[in-house]
Amino acid sequence: MECEKDDRILAGEFMIKMKNIAKRYHIGDNIVNALDGVDLQVSEGEFTAIIGPSGSGKSTLMNMIGCLDVPDEGEYILDGEVIAGCNEVQLARIRNRKIGFIFQSFNLLNKLTALENVELPLVYQNLKTSERRRRALEALELVNLADRVKHKPTELSGGQQQRVAIARALASQPSIILADEPTGNLDSKTGAEIMKIFHKLHDSGHTIVLITHDSKVAQQAQHRVNIQDGKITSVNNE
Repeated sequence: MECEKDDRILAGEFMIKMKNIAKRYHIGDNIVNALDGVDLQVSEGEFTAIIGPSGSGKSTLMNMIGCLDVPDEGEYILDGEVIAGCNEVQLARIRNRKIGFIFQSFNLLNKLTALENVELPLVYQNLKTSERRRRALEALELVNLADRVKHKPTELSGGQQQRVAIARALASQPSIILADEPTGNLDSKTGAEIMKIFHKLHDSGHTIVLITHDSKVAQQAQHRVNIQDGKITSVNNE
């Protein structure tokens, strides 16, 4: 199947639109409803936090938003593309082109420098070396790491590693930034510094979806979506 286009999204209605999303897992003889009829809408330029405890379904929802998995039922349209109609190759292309991932564990390669880590995803976009280098340097400068470009992850603090991860997400110029517990492995002071970067990105027009179990982190977002037992229980706007 081929990805389809949705003109409503192309006209700027929503960056993310999910309707009646369901995802089930078989564990032995039991069926677990990880997501059960989820509706979610995120407009371009919004900063949305999805909050819920362990086992609430927020990680499954993150995988759906990030096109790492597809729903069993429902409709998901991301930046004008109907995701349910995409094959694995197309999903990989969408992830690389439209989604900037930021993970709790940073997911940096220890053998590469900060600059090389940021450049790596751009290799799959078939960009010229000079363009990859330019984008990577600009992204590292945005997160105040211009003086650490030659440092490897083991030579950086946890906060600096997360800033490299943010730069890596930004360098591909994605439609959305998807952050999974980005402050989870950091102390409170460093976590606050990382959140300042997210606010700066939001102020400059980036669309951000942040997954967290921390209510203090979630409260800093423009919109908060609470999930429990695979269902959206409330949506709070600033």
